[in-house]
Amino acid sequence: MGLPTEPVTLSTEQINALNRKLSTMRHDINNHLSLILAAVELTKYKPEMIQRMLETLNLQPPKIATAITTFSQEFEKTFGIARP
Repeated sequence: MGLPTEPVTLSTEQINALNRKLSTMRHDINNHLSLILAAVELTKYKPEMIQRMLETLNLQPPKIATAITTFSQEFEKTFGIARP
């Protein structure tokens, strides 16, 4: 990973933008995790819904990965971190 060779200075606006993106990522991941928990709980009480809930469960990990990747790319761009 190519880290900057000089100190990185961020403006208040850049810090604010990065903080908003971090907040969005946390919110999105919490929503996806809530859907996972809700699906598991629902199948406890309504086993006949398991097939439908499995579809919901299967959709959440890629959404979480996308949220993390999106924020990571913005973070790396902001700090001038280059990926090989």
